Amino acid sequence: MINAIAHATRGEGRHVLDVDSDVDHNRSVITIVGEPAMVAVGIDHLVEEAVTRIDLTKHHGEHPRMGAVDVIPFIPIHNVSMKDCIALSRQVGKTIAEKYEIPVYLYEESATNETRQNLATIRKGEFEGFFEKVKKPEWKPDFGTAKVHPTAGVTAIGARQFLVAYNINLETTDLITAKKIAAAVRGSSGGLHDVKALAFALKERNIVQISMNLTNFKKTPILRVFEMVKNEAEHHGISVLDSEIVGVVPREAVYAVASTVLRMEKFSRMSVLEERIEDVLRNKH
Repeated sequence: MINAIAHATRGEGRHVLDVDSDVDHNRSVITIVGEPAMVAVGIDHLVEEAVTRIDLTKHHGEHPRMGAVDVIPFIPIHNVSMKDCIALSRQVGKTIAEKYEIPVYLYEESATNETRQNLATIRKGEFEGFFEKVKKPEWKPDFGTAKVHPTAGVTAIGARQFLVAYNINLETTDLITAKKIAAAVRGSSGGLHDVKALAFALKERNIVQISMNLTNFKKTPILRVFEMVKNEAEHHGISVLDSEIVGVVPREAVYAVASTVLRMEKFSRMSVLEERIEDVLRNKH
């Protein structure tokens, strides 16, 4: 099913860079890159396929969700501005709402008011809770009617900067302690700025996971997050098993880890061979 949805997204002027699926989360992250207009077409095909194949009344997974296509972020990478991405998010949101009868909420930079900037605030209550939530005047969708799609739910769409989806797996089944660790690292509860964190049980592996979104990896680097989770876990007598990136990550975020661990002075992207080669090739064209 996931392969069929990803395949439907492919086409001229756009590429599917990565498909990352997880059994316990029962969630997939599909990364698409391309020209804005062509990406919009790909998203349309993705939504059409997902609505046909995914029934949230029969869906179970650890990760919070409110829609078959839960969230669609647009990120400016090259020759595209944040303003362009905001316009694209609104165009796509309007199309999805009208074509598939899915209520759409604009979030992050595209949000129409402050209460909708945070995705977690919009998603609160999840699919099951949205049937009542959508009736409240303050939760009228940005696009579409105040009626939840019976099987596909609702969708959040917005423009934002790079977000690093980063998970750390702990060598324990103690979910209660894992939730304490997640709270300690989470920015909203007094932890690290720009970090959103939840704890989940990974039943397939018989371990627990600290699942995080790093909303500004420049201010709060991956390594700093890892070290804090590791220290908090060790305080409770728990070891870190491993960690993972979900989807793709900006290379600048990885370079920052290498630079810090190796204590390298004057390290930049231009210290990397492939970066220099790419610059030369770009300047030739």
